[in-house]
Amino acid sequence: MDTCNGVNVLDAIQHAADYLLSIQRPAGYFWCSEVESNSTMTSEYVIARQILGLHLQDSTMQKIVKYYREGQNPADGSWSIAYGVDGDISVTTEAYLALTILGMDAEDPVLCKAKSFILSKGGLTHVRMLTRINLALFGILSWDAVPVLPAELILLPSNVPVNLYNFSCWARDTIVALLVINHHRPVFRLPNEKCYSMMDELWSSGINRSVPYVPPLRDVLLKHGATWKSFVSVMELVLKAYEKFKIRPLRKYALEKCMKFILEHQEEQGVIGGIFPVTFFSVIAMAAEGFSVQSKEVIKAMEALEQFSWETDGQYRLQSCSSPVWDTSLATIALLDCGYSPKDIRIEGAVRWMLDRQCLVQHGDWKVYRPKLEAGGWSFEYFNTWYPDVDDSAVVLTSLFKHDPDSIHRSNVQRGMKWVMGMQNKDGGWGAFDVDNDKFFLNEIPFSDMDALCDPSCPDLAGHILEMLGIYLQISGEYAHTEPHQSLRREATSSISRGVKYLRDSQELQGSWYGRWGVNYLYGTSGCLCGLACIGFPESDMMVSRAIEWLKNCQNDDGGWGESVLTYSDKSMMGKGIGSTASQTAWGVMGLLAYLPSDDESITRGVMWLLRNLRPSTETPEVYEGGKKVHVDFSVGMTWTEDQFTGTGFPGHWYIRYVLYRHYFPMMALGRYAQSLSAAGKTKYIPTITMNLIIRLTTGNLGGISVQLHVSLINSRDSAV
Repeated sequence: MDTCNGVNVLDAIQHAADYLLSIQRPAGYFWCSEVESNSTMTSEYVIARQILGLHLQDSTMQKIVKYYREGQNPADGSWSIAYGVDGDISVTTEAYLALTILGMDAEDPVLCKAKSFILSKGGLTHVRMLTRINLALFGILSWDAVPVLPAELILLPSNVPVNLYNFSCWARDTIVALLVINHHRPVFRLPNEKCYSMMDELWSSGINRSVPYVPPLRDVLLKHGATWKSFVSVMELVLKAYEKFKIRPLRKYALEKCMKFILEHQEEQGVIGGIFPVTFFSVIAMAAEGFSVQSKEVIKAMEALEQFSWETDGQYRLQSCSSPVWDTSLATIALLDCGYSPKDIRIEGAVRWMLDRQCLVQHGDWKVYRPKLEAGGWSFEYFNTWYPDVDDSAVVLTSLFKHDPDSIHRSNVQRGMKWVMGMQNKDGGWGAFDVDNDKFFLNEIPFSDMDALCDPSCPDLAGHILEMLGIYLQISGEYAHTEPHQSLRREATSSISRGVKYLRDSQELQGSWYGRWGVNYLYGTSGCLCGLACIGFPESDMMVSRAIEWLKNCQNDDGGWGESVLTYSDKSMMGKGIGSTASQTAWGVMGLLAYLPSDDESITRGVMWLLRNLRPSTETPEVYEGGKKVHVDFSVGMTWTEDQFTGTGFPGHWYIRYVLYRHYFPMMALGRYAQSLSAAGKTKYIPTITMNLIIRLTTGNLGGISVQLHVSLINSRDSAV
């Protein structure tokens, strides 16, 4: 195998597997790493507790303050939406508000520098819409500075162009809560008058609490003419007028429907929509509607918010969501790709855990437009029965197929496949949570300043689903003429055909594919190539050859790959923009390995980067998730480091650092590289060993690199390559 600094591929696989297995949760055999985003979640947690009158313990406040201090950009006093990018005025304003609530002195350098940054960006006038709402909750801005959201929106039927179910699920749940909040327009109290005076210092050109959120209608008409944008501006004036003369019985009925929606969507564990932001605004809606802090609904919702807490290194911070299903499915694939025995108790435990998390309940917003489709998907989080998603479902199914080909005969696995295929859009692609959720005109409404009101087809999702369907077709061939596989294969073949057409239509001119849920074109292109290879799509097709050439052309000089989050707003940086990262290098290697031989120069250079950057784990943190200690050992084996955010929430506005991306994706890449060498006869590959012995066998050279088989044989309890 290729070596670097005395570490060859099989050594690296073993060391990386040691680390991954050491951080598997002992209670359930699942994985769940931190989902790091920006400080907004922590700010909103502080805001929620202030609104409800729930005071934080001094020790927790100190840990939150430490989080803000250590996360502030030292150069300008801002907080950013992702590592290594410029500060964001909205994130910084909410951090400033949270720190004033926590009692930080106005003269503290943290607040002084933050204030200077906010003023340099135009002050409170220039914050985003959700930040305006959070400021209006305390009277810092007037509710007149926020778009009108009449509660009657919930009454519009699902067959009209503007209705709740044409919004993405994350926007839908947030909007329902905001309909209630907008009706009541509550103003809660900050801890003291000093907080108000500190916030008022953030106006750059005089206090204007009713600062407009859109230009005057005349200016819009002059600039855009008779367009949808102009129509939206007219409708905004109409809705403002309606608020003054609303039909009270209708409004009462609409509010009842809103609260029914919120309470129905609240999981037994208290979370709503599976994510922090939706649960946060739902709690505020409950408070505005008069729910007591002691009511079971509020108590459960606050407990759910606190389950998103992540405490380590003396910091207390909040995640936007949790990722156990996603992490567990990808970690399982990584171990199986690296040759671990499917019968390993830790892998079997992970598989059982995933099977138990399948969403088989017959409810979910997806049923509005797919009423006859039987439930069968998986969600991303611990608890989210209303919103399974096709991406998690496809990756879980892939892990099940890799673990046990006979799983294709399980009725629930077949239900999962049918659910994913049944969620395919008219254009042949898939959105994450809903069908044909592509009404882009909704992004023109004033509330949408993050362009996140739709959930359209995405190439990265299509790639993952094609990979899953391709594996199914490969392992179900011998059952092609027996039911239910005859019908399933027919449906899968049709779905694949439509998916391939979608990928052909969505490929960029440069040969890459957009990555909606990972950064960015590297993520999308790698996923699409892996999917196309699994369905047997030929390398000779220009769609594939162009993608391969693009991947090679954006490889960094050091052999790795690294793409900035800024590529979402600047296509000229496509595939580039930062130094090499472990996760993106793995994506590059896997994308090429899908079609090219293991001795391809670009693949070899990528593998060498991964070997060079593998480090002994020196992590020894005590971690608390949701207030409970996480009983794992971070100090075992070897891993990679990665500060960059390579996951995506809302392109251009919200990015995510999945802490384990730096680990299980490189493991997959190295495992598939070892498999490729084996298939090409470059080395004798031994997938499972159960004795205490070490074998070394030199088998030749690749590009001047010594190729060896180095198999660490371990005791009979474990399985390894």
